[in-house]
Amino acid sequence: MGSGRWTSGSFEEYNRSRGRKIDSSGKIAGAYRNQDIFLSRKLDPMLDPKNEMRECCDSEEHPETFPVILALDVTGSMGQAAVEVAKQLNVIMTNLYEKVKDVEFMIMGIGDFECDSCPLQISQFESDIRIADQLERIYFEFGGGGNNYESYTAAWYMASRHTRLDAWNRGKKGLLITMGDEPLNPYLPRYGMRNGLVSATGDVLQADVETKDLYREVTEKYDVYHLNVIHRAYEIPGIEKSFRKYLDQDHFRTVNLDNIAATITEIIANDCGGKENEGTVSW
Repeated sequence: MGSGRWTSGSFEEYNRSRGRKIDSSGKIAGAYRNQDIFLSRKLDPMLDPKNEMRECCDSEEHPETFPVILALDVTGSMGQAAVEVAKQLNVIMTNLYEKVKDVEFMIMGIGDFECDSCPLQISQFESDIRIADQLERIYFEFGGGGNNYESYTAAWYMASRHTRLDAWNRGKKGLLITMGDEPLNPYLPRYGMRNGLVSATGDVLQADVETKDLYREVTEKYDVYHLNVIHRAYEIPGIEKSFRKYLDQDHFRTVNLDNIAATITEIIANDCGGKENEGTVSW
């Protein structure tokens, strides 16, 4: 995994095979609904997180890998924001490869661990057109519950406990960006109504996982950002307050459908140097 390099030509060919055109800016042209882009109608076996460990490994082709996780909220309200990311994926990747030669992407789908049947999906780390393929495989359950938050810290959990990074061994952190439109969840439930943390991941846990504990854990290994996506006439109250308990102004960004792709590119390009390893991860 992680071999190859992104090219605009491969992206154009990939989308041509699906009947889509690329405009002069490099993005997918035209208007698309969520399920025109995201084709899965159930959890794809390639993205099943159960008992999985994802690796981002250095190689002769990519000697200094920079691991990036993009975690999309796949509940009911976030469908169009994910479409914009998919349409502009080529623009993001092309701009990044001018600055970061060895970036590798993992795509995650995040739902609601209390209510959803498929609250978590994780791809491999990849550096070529397979990123587009794995993004397209994300299943939008369009779930979520009445608890006024989604399980964004599932991305923190998987990043911390289910990834191995050669960058970390070199003293550099990875980068984790979650995207959504609801407040941060206060914990991850060990058991949910349909699919809790134990059944989704296969991990043995003695209790729910508290957000404050998980934040300390994940930030030893990753720089963590959240994009609060404004895409409707109203905003759910308390979003910024919930995230700002942990993330400063730079790491919590409010974006819209027009600038979400540019913001992702900016964050990755600015953060690509990583930070020095100040200790070992423990859990």
